[in-house]
Amino acid sequence: MATEPVATTQLRLASPNGIITRTVLRTALRDALSSEIPVIDISPMFSPSLGERQAVAQQVRAAALNMGFFYIKNHGIPAAVTQDAYEACLAFFRQDMQTKMRADSNGARWENGYRAPNTQRLNPYEGIDVRESFSYRYDPRYDDTVGEGNMGKIPAEAREHLRCEDYPWERTSNLPRLKDSMTRHIGECLKLARALTRCFALSLGLEEGCFDEKVRYPDASYGLNYYPPIARSTKGVDGEEEDVAEEEERVSIGSHTDFQLFTILWQDSHGGLQVLNKQGQWLRARPIDGTLVVNLGDCMQRITNDAYISTVHRARNYSGKERVSIPFFWGFGLHETCSVVVGGEKKYEDVKCEDWVSKRIRDMKQLE
Repeated sequence: MATEPVATTQLRLASPNGIITRTVLRTALRDALSSEIPVIDISPMFSPSLGERQAVAQQVRAAALNMGFFYIKNHGIPAAVTQDAYEACLAFFRQDMQTKMRADSNGARWENGYRAPNTQRLNPYEGIDVRESFSYRYDPRYDDTVGEGNMGKIPAEAREHLRCEDYPWERTSNLPRLKDSMTRHIGECLKLARALTRCFALSLGLEEGCFDEKVRYPDASYGLNYYPPIARSTKGVDGEEEDVAEEEERVSIGSHTDFQLFTILWQDSHGGLQVLNKQGQWLRARPIDGTLVVNLGDCMQRITNDAYISTVHRARNYSGKERVSIPFFWGFGLHETCSVVVGGEKKYEDVKCEDWVSKRIRDMKQLE
């Protein structure tokens, strides 16, 4: 007996190769399997034993070749630091709009600060993102490897690309805990990101510290995302959407890939992160207590000659409750060069990281 073909829809999105279209299966959402998005215990990554560090790197490599998404546990960021950032985040977003708008990123020199509802469209074909956000770019003053007293020692070629400013803290002085908790959490994320960078180097068969200088003054940013619940028109038996066309649904964040090397994401218990697999099916990346999600970005795919995967993902908060996620985006310094480092004949020419990020921003704007 012939099987009925699965209905599909088309998804347009920006990519490193311009605007592309992906065919998406119109099947019910399901949870990602552990074989698709594994949980990796990275505690041996901090071991003095090279063999133990390499063992973690091999697990990371398998995940990077497969879906480009994985969970990490025993990652070293104290739960109390994350909880403090989460609570301060909620305190900020639960304020009235007039108070929040004092920190509007449009008033900042480098767009650090608050972004109001109905102002962001990561993928215009999916409408306006149903979220508010607060972001802060890499600031060496909160980096233990630099510190405020050593700002003058930063090389000029790196310093000209720094986007640090006090505007967000001045405009949120009514909530001093926000600055304290965010900068403390940022410091922990920096430590973890640098350790993961060394792990990725090992996973590629490279010398462990080969990327150290490229991330000494990284292109990094820290964000707070606040998602009000999205109203739903119909529900399936498990509470997930089943029979409404994808294009009719709202998104908390539209479908996209990240620009840089990788992203470290903390998500609260309410869920909403969805990942598009190679077959074109959306999978739920459900929250797992005590873990962070790591996903690879376009720059990582480029330097690995397309071996490692930068996977399309989005968020939809159908939990009926407010949801928070805290992403930390990580890449080589904008003054550095992005070069293919493995994989035989190079598919890509060397490119300055500043030019790469600018290109990806232009690609996304072409969707509008």
